[in-house]
Amino acid sequence: MKRLIQRGLMFGNLFHVSSPALVERYNRALKHLTGKTTTLTDFHIDISGYAPEIGEELNDHLYLNHAGVNRQFILLSTDQKRCPLLGAKFSTSYTILREFFDTNEAQLFALTARDAVAGELVNSVYDISTPQRLFDIRSVQIEADTTQGTVQSANNLAKKVDRFLQEDDAWFDDVLIAEMIGLAGETGDVRRNPVRLNHMEFAQENFWTAHFGGLYIFQATDRQAAITSRSKEPLGDLPVTRTYDITERNRIAQFLDDCNLVEPIVKARGVDAAAILRQKMDFILIDAVAGTGVDLSNTTRRDMRRLAREHSSLVPEAYKALGQLVNWAEHGGSWPKIDSEHPAYFYTLRAADTSDKDLVNMLLAELCPQDIRQLFICHKELFYATYAGWSDSKKEYVADYLEREYQVDKAGARAALFGHEAAMDAAPGPWDRNDMIDRVGPWGAVRRR
Repeated sequence: MKRLIQRGLMFGNLFHVSSPALVERYNRALKHLTGKTTTLTDFHIDISGYAPEIGEELNDHLYLNHAGVNRQFILLSTDQKRCPLLGAKFSTSYTILREFFDTNEAQLFALTARDAVAGELVNSVYDISTPQRLFDIRSVQIEADTTQGTVQSANNLAKKVDRFLQEDDAWFDDVLIAEMIGLAGETGDVRRNPVRLNHMEFAQENFWTAHFGGLYIFQATDRQAAITSRSKEPLGDLPVTRTYDITERNRIAQFLDDCNLVEPIVKARGVDAAAILRQKMDFILIDAVAGTGVDLSNTTRRDMRRLAREHSSLVPEAYKALGQLVNWAEHGGSWPKIDSEHPAYFYTLRAADTSDKDLVNMLLAELCPQDIRQLFICHKELFYATYAGWSDSKKEYVADYLEREYQVDKAGARAALFGHEAAMDAAPGPWDRNDMIDRVGPWGAVRRR
């Protein structure tokens, strides 16, 4: 993993905690949440306050996420909102934390100027001993306060101020006035500078979880389903209509089609479909030839064509089919036959413009593991696990590519791959691509069983 770390592709963009004041605040929050402290004076934290170095020190990388449920967090600065979330057990956790930052940024800026904010992503489940327990998670709420209880004190002060203003004899209540003065010394003037974090609750209906080997759960779609990365038999009966394992490609394709969760890349507006497909071809080719000992450093487009010629016997069907699709998209060649069981099928798709597009792109990344760019962007946990088993030549190629092509413009790369533009009417050309797709593919090729 050293290549990834050196290039900022692993443990990158973390918040550096090095000043004694911040370390002391972190320890106070850590003690408040877990009863533990760190002896480290220099470490890096993610958006939730988790530090890999402290995980190593405590021999517990779930020290802020006991049993992988109800993740706790420590906020030292609003700069943490630009950090990644490491070791996510639920795909929704990062989005929830980021929205919490965005909604309460002014309040968090004021609170973290004097103290750490400690909190928890709370749901009704504290133990996921069986897969069925995952379906009891219906929503997630955020509870947060400083280690000194500033937010709670501000709420108490606001209530006492309201009582003071509304009750006729409050001017003569010495106890009430003394309590107000004491609380104001802790919180300041809450009438002019309210210290209040917005109550936030998030529905937990469609999500991925790392529990039980990886499980995609769709409960708020036209058809409910669970898709597991492992065998589905050990899961038992789940409270959804269908359960698939990742090898049931035809049935997964049918589910995605029925729920309108995906679209063909060649039909997407605002993207260079041919360029995206050609890059996927490169990744598939690299995977095919990586074990031959060929030098993959500084490969150009000409090098890729040469590798395909010299190792034609190793070139998989997915590569050839995508090449035919590129030819059709650019020159109007013959429409390639790519059904849902074809190894190239899911490489031709991306998530449709729905609220679940990130989750669907994550699933597609697992279905297309040779597309190392999408795998890195959409499913980092699986990327790191897969990367460990690659040859050194492929590791070097992938690390170099991601540093050179993705790191320099992350937002631009994501927009180019997954962005959506509003549809607009266009005059049909000599051959209407969208009409062809609607008539024969890719959904027309899904084999219904």
